[in-house]
Amino acid sequence: MRLPLLSPNALTEAQKPLYDDMAKGIRANFNAFKVIDETGALMGPWNPWLRYSKFGGPVWELVKAMSEAPSLPRTVREVAILVAGARFDSAYELYAHVAVAEAKGLSDDKIATIVGGSRPADLTHSEAVAYDVTHALLNGGPLPELLYRRAVETFEEAGAAELIYLVALYCHVSMILNGFNVPVPEKE
Repeated sequence: MRLPLLSPNALTEAQKPLYDDMAKGIRANFNAFKVIDETGALMGPWNPWLRYSKFGGPVWELVKAMSEAPSLPRTVREVAILVAGARFDSAYELYAHVAVAEAKGLSDDKIATIVGGSRPADLTHSEAVAYDVTHALLNGGPLPELLYRRAVETFEEAGAAELIYLVALYCHVSMILNGFNVPVPEKE
């Protein structure tokens, strides 16, 4: 870990409102995995976002926008997030979203196959579209027209846009986690 966890007692006046907003959002939306340690310090990407709040604050706003009333089904979202996390081999991202995917009903076999870098054979239609779009975006270049149309047909235009933004967000999250070498919490 390159950044020690910020104790709530050590926060600057500028960081305190962001901490409070993050802690509130975490309790409401991110409770399938460990995010807050016993001292109240935020773990995962929240620690660097809080430490460098000039950059992390706007990212947090995007996370909230993507988390509040998403139109994509939860398993579809988790497929995309796991594909991105696996592509970047982001330990904390995979730790967190394996737990979320399990809680949202993805089978262990699907999760293991995605985390292993392959496409599960038993994805639902919408999960398969999410996998294919995410995989194509991660390979670089424009999203192929046929995949874009398939996403719009499956999720409508706003849902396809949500998927693209979701992939971009979790690529960003994975890179932040990797850049600061954010570890998986120790087993309790």
